[in-house]
Amino acid sequence: MQTTPDLPSHVREWVGHGLFEQVPSSVIVIDRELEVVATNSNFVRMFGEATGKHCYEVYKRRDRPCEGCQAIATFVDGVVRISDTHGVDKNGQPAHYVVHIAPIEDEAGEITHVIEMSYDVTESRLLQRSYNLLFERVPCYVTVIDRDYRVVRANELVRDTFGDRVGGHCFTLLKQCDTRCAECPAMKTFADGQSHTSRQVGLSKSGELTVYVVSTAPLSSGGREFEHVIEMAVDVTESEQLSEQLLRESQFRHRLTESAIDAVVAADASGTIRMFNPAAEKMFEVDALEVTGKRQMSEFLPEEFVDTVAAGGSSLQLPVTAVRNTKGEVLPVRLSGTVLKEGDHVLGAAVFLQDLREVKRLEQEKLDNERLAAVGSTVAQLAHGIKNILTGLEGGMYVTRSGIKKGYAERTAKGWDILERNVRRITILVKGFLSFSKGHTPKVVPTDPNRIAEDVIDLFRHATQDAGVELLYDPEPGIAEAQLDPEDIRMCLENLVANAIDACQASNKEDQAVTVRVRERGGKVIYEVSDNGVGMDCEIKKKVFTTFFTTKGMGGTGLGLLATRKIVQEHGGQVEMESLPGEGSVFRMVLPRRSLPAPGGKKHQGAVTNQRSA
Repeated sequence: MQTTPDLPSHVREWVGHGLFEQVPSSVIVIDRELEVVATNSNFVRMFGEATGKHCYEVYKRRDRPCEGCQAIATFVDGVVRISDTHGVDKNGQPAHYVVHIAPIEDEAGEITHVIEMSYDVTESRLLQRSYNLLFERVPCYVTVIDRDYRVVRANELVRDTFGDRVGGHCFTLLKQCDTRCAECPAMKTFADGQSHTSRQVGLSKSGELTVYVVSTAPLSSGGREFEHVIEMAVDVTESEQLSEQLLRESQFRHRLTESAIDAVVAADASGTIRMFNPAAEKMFEVDALEVTGKRQMSEFLPEEFVDTVAAGGSSLQLPVTAVRNTKGEVLPVRLSGTVLKEGDHVLGAAVFLQDLREVKRLEQEKLDNERLAAVGSTVAQLAHGIKNILTGLEGGMYVTRSGIKKGYAERTAKGWDILERNVRRITILVKGFLSFSKGHTPKVVPTDPNRIAEDVIDLFRHATQDAGVELLYDPEPGIAEAQLDPEDIRMCLENLVANAIDACQASNKEDQAVTVRVRERGGKVIYEVSDNGVGMDCEIKKKVFTTFFTTKGMGGTGLGLLATRKIVQEHGGQVEMESLPGEGSVFRMVLPRRSLPAPGGKKHQGAVTNQRSA
């Protein structure tokens, strides 16, 4: 305790009392000049040495009295006052304190001094402000309710969403109802003193449904008895809406996938199959339960797509390719596949497979119908042609007989030549007609593709020399054996080479050449016959694969290319053509190994013919 030496006796009596030092607050005595004449230890610890200084210097570091000074007012009217004020402690930090001011009178009843007792509430006020700020600004609904289920306090978010109805029932505020909720978590907390959580649906002040998850807890000061419950709720309306939307979209995609007529196969980044719809089950003849999560997509999908995924590609479209079902049967399909990515990270792959068996069956049926229709529509042509040939035969016979009868060897040889030429025309006509009109199943055996081409080259070598056409052969060494019908493929190649020789002879060019190439590219065996003959214009290219079309007049039947296309299709391949007038033509027989017929007479559904201009 500190005092000035000249304290009046009545003030010394106040200061000398034991309570001055023992009271748990900061105490000072000031005179009418607002000078501090006595302090207790608590005050010194709070504000520092103060005796002999003015109170406003000590409390607030001011150089003049405070406006509205409560001590001055007490000196005037002697009324005890309580003031909630702010100051600065001895360390220069803000201090919040409550001051009780009381007068000290002398023997004559005159107020000579006042005593001020201050209580530091800095920390408690800071805590209260923090609590209020947290309560108001926390990003969830917070309410305090009593045992009558009335809201005694609600934070800012509750007021903004449900309205400012403090004092009303919680079920009225949150749900606009007149009765208590059946599954009330607050009721359970009042009953057992434990925390409870539940999902609730409320009604905002604008009438919109609001879904929230609420947790309740007893609000007490540490004892077992409590009169209030605090409710904290998180708005999950948007999450619920998104969940419902995602569920609907998932169900929609699931139904769409399940009901799709195309096979859908999807795999994760490791290649393990994660989706295998009913159409895929039907196509591959295996149950999805035996596949999903257990087998790799490479067991079912073409190598081209598997390689695309492995190489980091994005998508692949295969208008015609083939897959094998679990029974080993080759199935023609149209494939559309995509690699699923998130940025550069591969998530998996998805493939859509259209079963082309029915399409190919219909195409084959259409070809057969066209062939039969062509047979009927060309009977008159055949009859006319045969009549002409018979006329030629009769003429040849007459010339031969007359030569023999008269002993003219030259006339006899001329008649024999006429007979030979017409017999040859009959052979060509009949063989071509029968080859095109009858159904046929390739008799495939392991065959060296180059060997077939060598046989054809040997067959035409002398004919091209006599015709002044150079015949070139360009094989690719090391091509593995393929499942081919060697006789059929040889006949197709003969047709193409014969046509190329005729095209060269019709061009009247000096350097006439036909080139036969054998290649393998991407699992496909390719026979290519090119020439530098007359070529074909757009109109001829449109008709070149139509029934009985020929540019050779009486020297051709128009069946060679049709028969060639038919045989190539029966091998699961296609015929490609490029041609420009005056420059020549290129014909290719493209035979994918995956599509070749299996040994044992099983026929593959053929592929369509592609035509494109060079």
